Amino acid sequence: MKKSRKRKSIVDFRASFPDEESAIRYYEKIRWSDGIVSPFDPTSKVYKCKNNRYKCKNTGKYFTYRTGTFFANSKLGMRDWLYAIIMIANRKNAISSYQLADDLDIPQKTAWYMLHRIRTAMAKENNKKLSGEVEIDETFVGGKNGNRHKDKKVPRCQGRSYKDKTPVFGILERGGRIMAVVVPNTQTRTLVSIIKKNVEKGSAVYTDGWSYKGLGKKYEQRSVDHGKHFYGATYVTDDGEIIQVTTNRIENAWSVFKRAIKGTYIHVSKKYLQRYVDEFVFRFNTRKISNFKRIELLLQYAA
Repeated sequence: MKKSRKRKSIVDFRASFPDEESAIRYYEKIRWSDGIVSPFDPTSKVYKCKNNRYKCKNTGKYFTYRTGTFFANSKLGMRDWLYAIIMIANRKNAISSYQLADDLDIPQKTAWYMLHRIRTAMAKENNKKLSGEVEIDETFVGGKNGNRHKDKKVPRCQGRSYKDKTPVFGILERGGRIMAVVVPNTQTRTLVSIIKKNVEKGSAVYTDGWSYKGLGKKYEQRSVDHGKHFYGATYVTDDGEIIQVTTNRIENAWSVFKRAIKGTYIHVSKKYLQRYVDEFVFRFNTRKISNFKRIELLLQYAA
């Protein structure tokens, strides 16, 4: 069944973009919806030349649809890039480099390179300021110590220890976006600085009971203490405001993130973990828009 769905996606793509020229025109239409704009001087008049090239009148420089994008120096055709972008944007649980390599009949290393270039564009979705009610939490990425061979087990790595794992800190805006970043540690100083940078002052911050000293003056902190088996409560203020003291939303988001890693990538190195985090954030923040809009947004981020 999976094979037939995969085959259908390839056939549909080839029907929509039968040749390289159709893929180029599609991308140009999205990148320059109001007409071709010079990347060297936006105010300049642009002349169309041969071989999909353009000339900026004011600077005298030539450019193409690739100029200023993450596939500028790639030898792969736009049709291959467009297929990869559509696949990574449409798949609910992402796509592995092995599957992409099989679809495009290219080496796995090339497919891996393509996917990581696309993730650099996705990172633009991971720098938006959050406000209102936000939930914060950390998660730890890495294999379970119990599953390791006895010679590779790491002693005293329970709880919030990250001797054998990589910590990722996230902030979720209720009903809105999420931002997440790989952090060197979970010390209060490290996490509070990230909160102050990414959350508007005056917001209500929901935590899991971990100490976040320094938030009290600029934020309203509300906590649940999982250590005491308190996982949340709902109450109504005298003004009729309904307040839910919980961090369940961001904890659910972490579950989705880890399932994607385990189900699609199996293993993610610490060196490139932030790129996979950026991909997760992009998917989460665009979950309410159509596939077409998500593809269009990612193509715009490419420039």
